[in-house]
Amino acid sequence: MIGVVVPCLNGAATLGRTLDTVAGLPVVVCDGGSVDDGLRLAEERGARVLRTPRGRGVQLAAGADAMATPWLLFLHADTRLSPGWRDVAHGFAADPANAARAGYFRLRFDSDAPAARRVERAVAWRSRALGLPYGDQGLLIAAAFYRAIGGFAPLPLMEDVDLARRIGRRRLVPLEADAVTSAARYERDGWVLRPARNLLCLSLHMAGVPPRLIRRIYG
Repeated sequence: MIGVVVPCLNGAATLGRTLDTVAGLPVVVCDGGSVDDGLRLAEERGARVLRTPRGRGVQLAAGADAMATPWLLFLHADTRLSPGWRDVAHGFAADPANAARAGYFRLRFDSDAPAARRVERAVAWRSRALGLPYGDQGLLIAAAFYRAIGGFAPLPLMEDVDLARRIGRRRLVPLEADAVTSAARYERDGWVLRPARNLLCLSLHMAGVPPRLIRRIYG
């Protein structure tokens, strides 16, 4: 019932754990030009590897096009789902009322830092109040609904925000399971600077600044 689409670029450090949490489901890993062992790890775990141009929006769109399942789960290569997520996801997909809705998971970082909990709370508020879950929270959506709203745009950045806005806040549903995401970028850039940069990028996107320019700020 559910096919998993994972965009990847040099994700060998985390991809194996991500794929282990979706073992047994059809998975396509959309690779944007990796030079590490990520593709080997994907193939060893039975995933289909699809080579695409670089750019998360392009990669996600290509993966969705290659998947024939009635439901799609988009999952970043550095995010793994918590135990019990399958029951939650299948329950969501089995409810006809969700045919024109999408579900997202609670963001959790693989870090014990108190700052990580603060960012998680801010993300929960943003997702609930503004209807803007990001890609590192995963997205579960019926394939027919995904295609009806135009799917992922071929954007170099903010492809998740663009799709969430087309889904609409009232049609985005929090799922009772965790998306455990690598904290590496926050630990590298800082628990204050990284969210501030993300907020700046979101503000520029909402103001209509082209994603290719925002990408320079995002890094």
